Amino acid sequence: MNRRVVKKRDNWQHEMEELGFTFHSTGGIYWNEGVCYVFTEEEINELERVTMELHEMCMDAVERIIDGNLFSRLHIPENYEDYIIKSFRRKERSIYGRFDFSFDLRGNPCLLEYNADTPTSLFESSVVQWVWVQEIFPRHDQFNSIHEKLLDVFKAVSTEMNFRVPMYFSCVRDYDEDMVTVEYLRDVAIQTGLDGRHIFIEDIGHSAETGKFYDTEGQVIEYMFKLYPWEWLLADEFGSHVLNGTLKFYEPPWKMILSNKAVLALLWEMYPNHPNLIPTYFEPGALGGNYVKKPFFSREGSNVSVFKGGRVVENTDGTYGVEGFVYQELRPLRVFSESHAVVGSWVVNGLSAGIGIREDDCPVTKNTSRFVPHYIAL
Repeated sequence: MNRRVVKKRDNWQHEMEELGFTFHSTGGIYWNEGVCYVFTEEEINELERVTMELHEMCMDAVERIIDGNLFSRLHIPENYEDYIIKSFRRKERSIYGRFDFSFDLRGNPCLLEYNADTPTSLFESSVVQWVWVQEIFPRHDQFNSIHEKLLDVFKAVSTEMNFRVPMYFSCVRDYDEDMVTVEYLRDVAIQTGLDGRHIFIEDIGHSAETGKFYDTEGQVIEYMFKLYPWEWLLADEFGSHVLNGTLKFYEPPWKMILSNKAVLALLWEMYPNHPNLIPTYFEPGALGGNYVKKPFFSREGSNVSVFKGGRVVENTDGTYGVEGFVYQELRPLRVFSESHAVVGSWVVNGLSAGIGIREDDCPVTKNTSRFVPHYIAL
């Protein structure tokens, strides 16, 4: 894995906007045109192998947490348990997720966390960097079959639902990145023949009389992809009505287990010293003062504290942490030209599907961290 400076494309901003990538310059630089990362084929094969192995380990962890009734260790409320268990036993389909990796001194990819519920940077990983590699390095390949695997998973979804019933795609208002992600997924679903419709989370209605959820025109919502965290959804005013099961969600309820960072500590208990896991605990004592403190529920690097020698050296703001924290051995990201790089490895329909790289000037990856494309060396 190396970082290269390359020629910037002329008028690249206009081309991005033509693609629908409207937030390419959020925060000054989001899409980092003019640099890229280069991987060997062996590195890509290893990333793919590790992604599949971790996916299987995560599925085993869900089963173990359910069978052992370990929900309280994840601070998942008791009244959610039956809803989660039924979803998992019915094998409700997951669309996607993203593992975030750092690397140890031997070059092994190591799991920092699993964005299992509401991962973003999907459109830029699937489409935008593919367009980039076709223009800049047309003779080279890219680890990227995300779009093809999304088509596969929505075809599978279509066989599991009443084809005449619409599938809704939802996010909150006023977040451009979320809107682009949801609209991309809706477009893919439409390509497979589904009746994909958009609705903002704020516009979803509920009837106490029927117990069902409705769109703005009074149509019952039966299937919905939500780019909205499970813990927020269930805490909303009408969230408890979700538990009656009249609305089928993607991502499914059992993803509440894997999107909870406490699962990192449980994975370490299940697979101690696994080369692709990082030691993670519910207390920091075993880590000797060099660790990262992460909330059970947190997104985009919020409320993360980095400790060295028992002292905080990096800290991010946010509103998370009420439910508790896990403590993960400090495993610094690799630094290239003063940029801390994290590799996000996508799982689509249960299969390894490609990568996207984010980099930041500080050790904590945030929602403003830059996206950098990649290619595979010949």
